[in-house]
Amino acid sequence: MEGLEGKVNSEFWKNKKVYLTGHTGFKGSWAALWLQQMGAVVKGYSLAPYTNPNLFEEASVATGMQSEIGDIRNLEAVTKSMVAFDPEILIHMAAQPLVRLSYLEPVETYSTNVMGTIHVLEAARKCKSLRAIVAITTDKCYENKEWPWGYRENEPMGGHDPYSSSKGCCELLIASYRKSFFNSRNSASLASVRAGNVIGGGDWSGDRLIPDILRAFEKSTPVIVRNPLSTRPWQHVLEPLSGYLVLAEELYNNGDQFAEGWNFGPKDEDCQSVEKILNTMIKTWGEGASWELDTNSNPHEAGFLKLDCSKAAQQLKWVPQWNLEFTLSLIVNWHKAWMSKADMKTQCLKEIDLYSNKL
Repeated sequence: MEGLEGKVNSEFWKNKKVYLTGHTGFKGSWAALWLQQMGAVVKGYSLAPYTNPNLFEEASVATGMQSEIGDIRNLEAVTKSMVAFDPEILIHMAAQPLVRLSYLEPVETYSTNVMGTIHVLEAARKCKSLRAIVAITTDKCYENKEWPWGYRENEPMGGHDPYSSSKGCCELLIASYRKSFFNSRNSASLASVRAGNVIGGGDWSGDRLIPDILRAFEKSTPVIVRNPLSTRPWQHVLEPLSGYLVLAEELYNNGDQFAEGWNFGPKDEDCQSVEKILNTMIKTWGEGASWELDTNSNPHEAGFLKLDCSKAAQQLKWVPQWNLEFTLSLIVNWHKAWMSKADMKTQCLKEIDLYSNKL
């Protein structure tokens, strides 16, 4: 694995001390499993899983790591937890991640995403061994112009809904902390990362397309769809995670040369409409799968959104590996395996192996 540009180097991660916020979430659980598989020493800090079922419990994520249930809105608690562990690498994923929930709970959204991120970075300043920080935001942090090309890392931050706005705020505060506090040879190197619409097995979140589809398919009822023509940059969860891991290694080894904002999205051809997702999954699932248009009034959501990932391709040699159709087939297979009571930790690790072999 040595010297493979743009690839996740499993040897690098062996015995590295990694502090992972948000490890009980969908994306965080996949990240924790991948880190465990590579031999990293992982400590997670997060709220308890907020759905039932959830990937954290279904895949027994806690069994291969230190897991602490806590709230990043509590500065004293997260500082005590992180400093006691004294990580070499920090991956900050904890967030309120749902657009529609942000309309119902705007204060919680801002307090978690903005002040929570400040608390994590304040805790990081006190960690003597820390060398690399990867802070996850979202593709929705950009001021959305509804234009047909991808957003680049130097585009203005914005956000119509509270969730998107909170993540734009996160990008601004991360840039400020980078310049103000993580700016010397003795400090950790800090980067922010923006992924597309991350999908994969084990997501039971509310108001997300793939979980909504699978819940309806299970019951043989039609999927109720708000915006079938909305286009998003769909990608398997392992795609952006691979980018985060590659970036963390570069930050650790080469410092501030890579301490910037980064996009890790899918190939252009995988920026597809909701209708395309539905029709593909209906075909893959088979009998009992269908969808209907939601005729109710719904809050604003962006119609078109895409990322330009040429910077990651050029400077990190990172490119996505799995196309959308293959990703959707994996999701259906994962969910059917779960329905048949398979060992889901084994199922996840097999997918990680498959992805790693592709790299």
